[in-house]
Amino acid sequence: MIENVSNIVKYFMMFSVLKIESNLIFVSMILNFKNANIFYTDEGKGTAVVLVHGFLENATMWDEIKPELIKRNRIITLDLLGHGKSDCLRYVHSVDVFAETIDAILKHLKIRKYILVGHSLGGYISLALAKINPSKIKGLCLLNSTCYEDSEERRELRTRANKMVQKNFENMVKLSISNLFHQDNLSIYKNEITKIKEDALQTSLQGYIAAQEGMKIRPDSIDFFKESTFKKMIVIGENDPVLNYEISIEEAKTTKSKYVVFPDGHMSHIENKNEVIAVLKEFIRGC
Repeated sequence: MIENVSNIVKYFMMFSVLKIESNLIFVSMILNFKNANIFYTDEGKGTAVVLVHGFLENATMWDEIKPELIKRNRIITLDLLGHGKSDCLRYVHSVDVFAETIDAILKHLKIRKYILVGHSLGGYISLALAKINPSKIKGLCLLNSTCYEDSEERRELRTRANKMVQKNFENMVKLSISNLFHQDNLSIYKNEITKIKEDALQTSLQGYIAAQEGMKIRPDSIDFFKESTFKKMIVIGENDPVLNYEISIEEAKTTKSKYVVFPDGHMSHIENKNEVIAVLKEFIRGC
C-alpha cells in the first residue's frame, strides 16, 4: 500500500516521467504499441480533449496552448510515430496506423468520449480516428488542416522531398518549417521558429519519410466529415502557404462546419496563439 507522497512519487517514477507544477503532479507515459514505444501525456480533469500535432512537430507544440485548456479539461497529447520521443513502426505510417496508436492510448486510459483537435497532419489523423470511433467523438477541430486527399502535385512534392531529405536531412527540415509561416512573420517569430526547428529535428529520418508516404496515400474524407453529426470546426489561415484559402472556406461550407479565419499562415497556434486559445475554449465548451 502506498502511504505517503514520497512513495507515490517513487511509484510513478517506475513507469513515467514526473513533472510537478503548481503543486499538481503531471505524468508523461510510454505505451508499447506493436513493439513501438509511444510517448504521451495525460493531464487535468474534465472533458477529454486529444491534441494531435502535425508533421515534424511533437507534443511540445501544445505547450503554450495547454495551460489554458487544462483548467477545465483533461488534455491528452502524444508524440506521433517517428516524431519526438516515439519510435517508428513501419516504412509507411498511414493515417490509419497513426490513428490506431491514439486509439490504443485512449483505450488504455479508458476514455470513452473525447474531442479531437488536429494540426495539419494531426487533422488527417483525427479524421481517420473519427472514422474508427464515430460514436466516441464529441467534436473535431481541423487546425490548419483539410478533409481532402493530396493533389497529384502535392504527392509529387512529397516524393521529391523524400529523395532530397536522404541527402540533407537538417536543411530540408529547417526549410520545411520556415515555409509554413506567413513570410511577414519570419522575423516576428524568429525565436519561436528556432525552437520549432530544434523540435522538428527530433523527428527521425525514417519517421519523416514514413509520414510523407502515409500522407500521399490518405483517402479523401470530405463526405465523411460532411455527414458527421459531431461538432465540427475548421481554423483557416488566410495566407496559409500549404492550404488554399478559398478552397478551405468552401470546404467548411460544404461540410457545414463552423470556421474561423486568421490573417496569417499555416502555424495559427504560433502566429495567432491567443485567438486560437479563445476559439478552442469556446469550441470545447460547445461540445
